[in-house]
Amino acid sequence: MADTKREIERKFEFTTDKAARRGVPDLTGTAAIAAVADRGTIDLDAVYYDTRDHRLAADGLTLRRRTGGADAGWHLKLPVSPDVRDEVTAPLSDTVPRALAALVRSRVRDTPLEPRVRLLSSRRVSHLLDADGALLAELSTDAVRAERDEASAAWTEVEVELADGVDPTLLDAVEKKFRKAALRVSDAPSKLARALAETGTAPAARPEPTPAEDTAGAHVLAYLREQRDTLIAQDPAVRRDLPDSVHQMRVACRRMRSAFKTYRKVLDRTATDPLGEELRWLAAELGVDRDQEVLLERIQTHVSELSPTLLLGPVRGRLRVWNNARRSGSRRQALAALDGKRYLELLDALDAVLADPPLLPGADKPAATALPKAVLHDYKRLATRVTAALDLEPGRERDVALHNARKAAKRARYAAEAAVPALGKPARKMAKAMKSVQNLLGDHQDSVVAREALRALAVQAAAAGESAFTWGVLYAHEEALAERQERELADVWAAASDPALRASLRG
Repeated sequence: MADTKREIERKFEFTTDKAARRGVPDLTGTAAIAAVADRGTIDLDAVYYDTRDHRLAADGLTLRRRTGGADAGWHLKLPVSPDVRDEVTAPLSDTVPRALAALVRSRVRDTPLEPRVRLLSSRRVSHLLDADGALLAELSTDAVRAERDEASAAWTEVEVELADGVDPTLLDAVEKKFRKAALRVSDAPSKLARALAETGTAPAARPEPTPAEDTAGAHVLAYLREQRDTLIAQDPAVRRDLPDSVHQMRVACRRMRSAFKTYRKVLDRTATDPLGEELRWLAAELGVDRDQEVLLERIQTHVSELSPTLLLGPVRGRLRVWNNARRSGSRRQALAALDGKRYLELLDALDAVLADPPLLPGADKPAATALPKAVLHDYKRLATRVTAALDLEPGRERDVALHNARKAAKRARYAAEAAVPALGKPARKMAKAMKSVQNLLGDHQDSVVAREALRALAVQAAAAGESAFTWGVLYAHEEALAERQERELADVWAAASDPALRASLRG
């Protein structure tokens, strides 16, 4: 069993020996701090676990087994933003708890986690209180000794960790007070990072070659590495069921698949196509629960907008039963995919292709000429699909054609986004235009899917002896929405296909 707490903290170090001898200044009167209460000294013994090549440390994660103090146990710290980390804890045990091991799996894969560094700390603790005696923050002064094989290091560190719900600007006020006492914000993001640096074992950067800076190959590889890193970073968030994590992980999969296809003159598709298929599989496995969640929210919203006179029968109860049946086991399916061998093999394959990319001659061409051609090729593909869809009569065939156009719009958008670092504003404007088309076509496809679900709900309601009237009303509403979106498509497409937009890409 693991618990999570969000930490908002800032670490400081003394800049002179004289300042260290004086110690931490009195913070009474700083911002809302009305009193400083001494809570004594505790001894902490922490052993940090990592792979031999320090994969966790390289990504800013720390995993430790600590004894001493009130929170003895296993602690995994995941970076969120500067000064902010999520700490996931588990009870003491002799081996790394399974729940924590799963959260670092995308980084370590099948590589063993081993004890790498031991930190012994003598911690003096004070509580920073407001005028009512409520806790604002905990102030810790740690005398630290790091032990790593035959090497060792020692230093003093000061840490201020906010209590839950306290305004983070308190840290700025404390920092201002500390600066006057020769205390500065620590360069090391964690004790482990400093220990590794001071014992000569700092993690090495990932060895990945990059072509010349202004070539198409350099920009495409940088984009793909960003998406690979996002995929890996979102893995623990998906396992923790954090908001939007599944969506972000699926988007990273889609962007990589799209880039492999769009930039086929940069990377050899005989090497990247198999990866694209595996990314498609992963996105599908992750999406079962998310797609149902989006669909449920859409139907619930439309139900809430109906007049009470149009709600006949146990509508919300029927919707709840339907949703529970469809979502049963979907999250387990997603987690099973992340725990499976196929997923780890995909991550390893992505690392391999980015470490030794199958570059084609087009990779050496200047980005300013090669990338616009690739973006415009995807635009033309979209234009063909939109024109064909608009020529069809409303109905099933047109719905399918619009869905295919939506996928082409997404690919054109991703192609333009990947080109932004090289092409700047023209690519950004193209991406925005393609997104507008994608959003409209996405809303249309959501309506198509919703109508299929509403028809199924009507059938279930009728079979149970309930009124199907409300489901018919909702179906008609979705049908009207789709018709309106189809009428709007011509105008949205006209704006997105402005020749001046394409001309600006060419320079």
